[in-house]
Amino acid sequence: MDLARARRNVAVLVLAQAILGAQMSVIFIVGGLAGQILSPHPCLVTLPLSMIILGSTLSARPLARFMQARGRQAGFLLAVAAGALGAAIAAAGLWLGSFALFMVGSGLTGIYMSAQGFYRFAATDTAPEDYAPKAISLVMAGGLAAAIIGPALVRMTSDLTAVPFLATYLAVIGLNLTGPLLFAFLDIPKPPAPAAGASTGRPMGQILRTPAIAVAMVCGMVSYALMNLVMTSTPLAVVGCGYDTADAANIVSAHVLAMFAPSFVTGHLIARFGPERIVGLGLAILAAAGAVALSGVELEQFFIALILLGIGWNFGYIGATTMLTRAHAPEERGRVQGMNDFVVFGGVFLASLSSGGLMNCSGGSIVAGWNAVNLAMLPFLALAGGALLWLVMRRRPA
Repeated sequence: MDLARARRNVAVLVLAQAILGAQMSVIFIVGGLAGQILSPHPCLVTLPLSMIILGSTLSARPLARFMQARGRQAGFLLAVAAGALGAAIAAAGLWLGSFALFMVGSGLTGIYMSAQGFYRFAATDTAPEDYAPKAISLVMAGGLAAAIIGPALVRMTSDLTAVPFLATYLAVIGLNLTGPLLFAFLDIPKPPAPAAGASTGRPMGQILRTPAIAVAMVCGMVSYALMNLVMTSTPLAVVGCGYDTADAANIVSAHVLAMFAPSFVTGHLIARFGPERIVGLGLAILAAAGAVALSGVELEQFFIALILLGIGWNFGYIGATTMLTRAHAPEERGRVQGMNDFVVFGGVFLASLSSGGLMNCSGGSIVAGWNAVNLAMLPFLALAGGALLWLVMRRRPA
């Protein structure tokens, strides 16, 4: 494969992650707070964020098939159109005071979120095998700029109009309008149509029984779902504990920086130590984040917990992605990647759906709700850790 072309595509995808990806940090900062304004019941305040995840889950496999047939560029352009439309409908929901309309817009935003998940896979499409882990890491590192742009937009726009957060969603529309310009420079060939009688790879049932693929999906799902579980509730917990929206934005900004800053070295660490060890390290750091969060609700504890949460997600998610890309054949790419993101975002949807209920409807106080959110991490960390240990032990010679 052409290394120069691969590096050019990575550069485009890094910019997309930075500029377009900023909308996700924006929406996850303000979505629950906007839901708190519109929601008819306190247990439903994070339902709009759950709708984003549901939209991402339901669109992952169709979007993967669309990209397999039409190419990455067409899929990414479709996604930014959905992102712009979703932000416009959400803005209308805020303007009209309609919780239902706000949720419809959030669901369409999920199509963009799903496509953003494919940036990491697109980075490997034209990359030589030894460059692939670095390509994935570099694309994920584009989130550093998103971590600065997104919260800055929230601070600048949240109170700009009489309707809170209306200007924020209008800014998200503007971010999506940069998409066609960015993706005009993407040079990833459309996958060739399979020749008559050509192999399309293993049946999906057999693929999912492959130990490395199954464990990669479980670890990727747990890493992403637990990160989302805690991050979704963080603005509610921070504001509920007496801090202001700017504090919540700063904490989420630090979290998103921690999600992507390690990406400059994650690829090198994976190449040196193997993806399984890096995934294991990520799960351990996620557990440490939960421990810090449970230790108290001072501002510095929120900061430390969310920074650890971001680092743990980075190691767990990028490591699991690398495990997955090494375990399937090229002709299986679209089906495996689509199924992986369906599984991952299905778990994230359930986590997001649970987050608001745990936060607002358990224990009778903000602190009790925040503790419930973090305690909920434990069984899933045990599941992923056990699966990873099983895979490693299975590979050891008798």
